[in-house]
Amino acid sequence: MEQKTEKLEKITNAQSNKNILRAVFWDMDGTLIDSEPYWHESEFYLVKKYGGYWDEDLAWECSGGSLETVANKMIPSGTKLTVEEVGKGMVDYVAAREAESVPWIPGVLDVLKSLAKAGIPSVLVSNSPRCLVENIVKHAPEGAFVGYVCGDDGYEPKPSAEPYLAAGKIVGICGSAEEIAKQMANCVIIEDSLSGLTAAVNSGATVVAQTGFSRANISESKHHAELNGYENVNVKTLEDIVTKRSKLAKEPQTSLPEIQ
Repeated sequence: MEQKTEKLEKITNAQSNKNILRAVFWDMDGTLIDSEPYWHESEFYLVKKYGGYWDEDLAWECSGGSLETVANKMIPSGTKLTVEEVGKGMVDYVAAREAESVPWIPGVLDVLKSLAKAGIPSVLVSNSPRCLVENIVKHAPEGAFVGYVCGDDGYEPKPSAEPYLAAGKIVGICGSAEEIAKQMANCVIIEDSLSGLTAAVNSGATVVAQTGFSRANISESKHHAELNGYENVNVKTLEDIVTKRSKLAKEPQTSLPEIQ
């Protein structure tokens, strides 16, 4: 009888944990992998080869944005390429660098493994093209990701919430707008850029800003919590963030002070 009771408690606890944390949606660059240096290298490479002006401030200003965003800043400065050529040049450069070595952020693989072990699905959500996203999924621990959303999928890119709402569908989130909002609140999104954080907040999810590996200015962003790296981060860490947000949201108030 004691063994059956203990087993029932374990099942109940596992179900409870899944209710607290439905899924985790990961940005890629600057959140899973420290690839921003590769992207910046690609931008400076193109400007050096095809003319124009670029600097570190412009590079970080474009962090997390689409390839078109970068091109639309680079071309007016004198870079003699089309929007499509800028995008292809950047992707080719970064793909070659990441083929040599995937620059995983320290500790992130342990977090991915712990989520998979707990049965909590992770989805990679990026504005980057399919070739880059699939390379990361391929090199991640087995079972780390149940799917991905990439820049080639036809959704409006971040800062639109569309990519994250699409990720929600991958993990079975559906129903009325109210039902989707309730389910998304139990999902954690980890982002590092202003455009990504904006998309995350607009999706209704619980939003965590990863501040440890990016110089992007997120002072104007709204989010529920911050992480400075992944040391000591595990399933319970993310569950606690969701729980705290849920408790604050139930308190009578005229605004949402839980969003920083």
